[in-house]
Parts: sequence; C-alpha cells; structure tokens
Amino acid sequence: MTQTTSSTPINQVDVLCIDDDEIVLRSLTRLLKVNELSVIVCDNPQSALTLFKNHEFGLIISDMRMPGMNGAEFLEKARAIAPDTQRILLTGYADIETTLAAVNQGQINGYIQKPWQNDLLLRSIKDSLEKFALKKQNKKLEQQVKAQNQELLELNNTLEQSVEKRTLQIKKVLKQLESANEREKHEHKATVELLYNFINANPYLDGNKAQNIANTCTQIALYLNLSQKSIDLAPMAGYLAQIGLLAMDPELYKKPVNSLTEQQRKTFYTHPSTAQLMLMPAIHLHDVSDAIYHQFERYNGNGLPKGLAGNDIPIGAMVLGVARDYWDAFEQCNITDDKQRHEHALESVKLYSGSFYHPKIVRALEASHAKLNEKLSSAGTIQICKASELKENMVLSHALHNHTGIMLLPKGHVFSPKSIEKLQQLEAKKPAPFRIMVKSAK
Repeated sequence: MTQTTSSTPINQVDVLCIDDDEIVLRSLTRLLKVNELSVIVCDNPQSALTLFKNHEFGLIISDMRMPGMNGAEFLEKARAIAPDTQRILLTGYADIETTLAAVNQGQINGYIQKPWQNDLLLRSIKDSLEKFALKKQNKKLEQQVKAQNQELLELNNTLEQSVEKRTLQIKKVLKQLESANEREKHEHKATVELLYNFINANPYLDGNKAQNIANTCTQIALYLNLSQKSIDLAPMAGYLAQIGLLAMDPELYKKPVNSLTEQQRKTFYTHPSTAQLMLMPAIHLHDVSDAIYHQFERYNGNGLPKGLAGNDIPIGAMVLGVARDYWDAFEQCNITDDKQRHEHALESVKLYSGSFYHPKIVRALEASHAKLNEKLSSAGTIQICKASELKENMVLSHALHNHTGIMLLPKGHVFSPKSIEKLQQLEAKKPAPFRIMVKSAK
C-alpha cells in the first residue's frame, strides 16, 4: 500500500514515512498534516525505494523492525540514492544494537522511541527539514560564489592583487562550507563560528573585539532576563556584526569611522544591509540578521537604516548597538590603564542614555560592568580537552556529537566516572581524539 496525502509537485520537498503498522502511519500522517507538512507514507521498504524516482524527500522517518528489510538496511539504501535527505529512526526496541546498526549503516540523523511524544517528534522533524533546506541553500551559495570568483579573475589588471587575496579568502570559506556540509553541522553555532573565522582571517578586522562585543551582548541579555532564544542569539549578532564589511574596500574599515570622508561614511554604514543579504540563505539566523541590520538605529529615531524609534527597534539590535559602542569607546580611549578605559567607555554610553540607547539596556550594561572590568568572559572559562583529560564534575559547555552528527551528550552534562569511562572507550576507537569543550563546576 502506497498512499499520498496531497498532490504535491515532484519538485516540492516531502516527508517519507515507512512503517508496516498502519496505525503508526495514520498517526504520523495526522501529525504532519495538522502542522501543514507534506507527507507520503508507505508500508514496506521495498516499495518505498521506488518512490525516489519521482520525488525529492527532505526527510525519511523509518521504523526499525519491518519484514523483508529492516530500517538500518533501508536507510543505507536510501542514503545511497539521496545522500542529502535527512533520516530519523522510529523504534520500539531499546537495545543498543539495533540503534547502532542504523547509525553505522544508514548514518541516521536522529532516533526516537515508540511511543513518541508529538512535541519531541515534531521538533525533530522541523529541525531536519530546516537542515535539508539549509544544505540546498548552501549549495546554491557555493555555486554563486564560484561564479563570482570567475568574474573576479576577469577584473582589470590593476586590481589583480586584491582579486587574488579575496579569491583565496572565498576559497577558504568554501572549503570550510563543504566540510561542514559533509559533517552535517549546519546548526546555529557552527554557522556563526565558520563566518567568525572568516572575519578573524581578515587583517583589518579585529576578531578579539568581535568576541568582546559578543560576550557583552550575552551579559546584557542575561541581566534583562530575555528569553533563552534571545540569550543564545545575542552573542551571535556580536560575532557577526562586522560580516558585511568583508564585501567592502578595506579603506572603509581599516581606520576609525570619524577619519572617513562624508561619502565614505555613507558607504560604511551600508555594511549592515550587505550583511543581511549575505546571511539571507541561512534562514535559521534570521533574528541574528535582523539585529545586525538595525544595529545603527537610535532610540530617539535618528538612526539608520529605517529611523525606527523606541521599542520598534528589535531588542537584539538595541543590545548589539550598546555593546558595540561600548567597545568602540574602550578601543579609542587614549588612557593606558584598562580599568580607567572601562570607566571611560561606560560613561560614554551613559551620556546618550535615552537618546541613542534604551535606558534599560544602558542600566543592564552598567550592572554587568564589574564583569567587563575584570575581563570575565564566557570564552575565558572554557577549556578544550580530550576524553582522557576529563575530570569528575566538569560541565559540558557545548553539546558533544560524534562524526556523523549524532549527539552523544547534551550541553550542561556534569561528568561522572561512568560517563568519562564511556567517552574514553569511544575515543579509543576513533582515529583522532574528541575535542570536548568543558568548564569547571561552580
């Protein structure tokens, strides 16, 4: 039995569900249709493989135990046909051998046990479809960049050195993007880290300053008690605030803005718009892109690019503007004592509270000023170590995944002798040690 729930064009992405239990298929169909997702279901894996001739699937959800061919074998064959399609295993069996078979053969992106929780399954489905869409967008971006590389090579001979330098930079990013695609790490932090490395590689942009801005954005967001999503995205805007400058002539940003001509300043302040265009394919960074685009808006409405005022300005943009200007003032201060430079930077921002900046955000900056003054940052408390170097009660600061993208331990895991022993056993089988980001327990 093969059933299509909607007359979907061949070029539109569908979700393929395979299970020999009709009740399960009905439940999956109902869940996806209610959430306006297109789904095709099939009750046996052999028939399901023939569907790939006429359909592009963004995601496959497969049962493990099926007659004729189990889920691991089916996902292995499906991966050979459509390697970009995401794969989730549904299983009613808890033994590790069946799951490991699916990981090794089908290289699944996740697994969920029956009976599932609708919210958890739906979140996994949407995350998988977002990864699939991002992968396609990245491929388009790679093609565009390669085409632009060819155009750059045809520029006037007087620009040859500049073209060569920028081409090498773009090729470096493409190589990183291709590597990230293969490892299926198109999540928020991986994308931001990749782009931040590009900023850090530019000799005229200060990666340390970007990190300081990001850390300050985090401190302000925490003090304001923003949502967890806003707290997670705040430092990303800080890291990427300068990304649009990469498309501009270095003469516009290798010296202070107040040293530019009027026309140069006008051009300089268009870099947030350029950043928005550059980040457009990364749909999961929409809020970050929005914060960067509006970072030069002013609380009194006299800013750029839209002249928004008050609470019409996105909160992420207001936080970024305060953090950026704080570190600009710190950097431009001629005082040699760092403590006095921090005081000067704070007073410079407070001077424009209520005009340039939202008063509550300035108060948040002032409340977190002690940490800035002591140079405490989230990055400074984190260390990278191998499994053999782990100690009891260390805290995992970033989720740990294996080479196929399967999460081994979640962020915040407190290491115990048992979890350390298991990781060390896994590491012994790997060609290279884990890079585990940890911090000491408080």
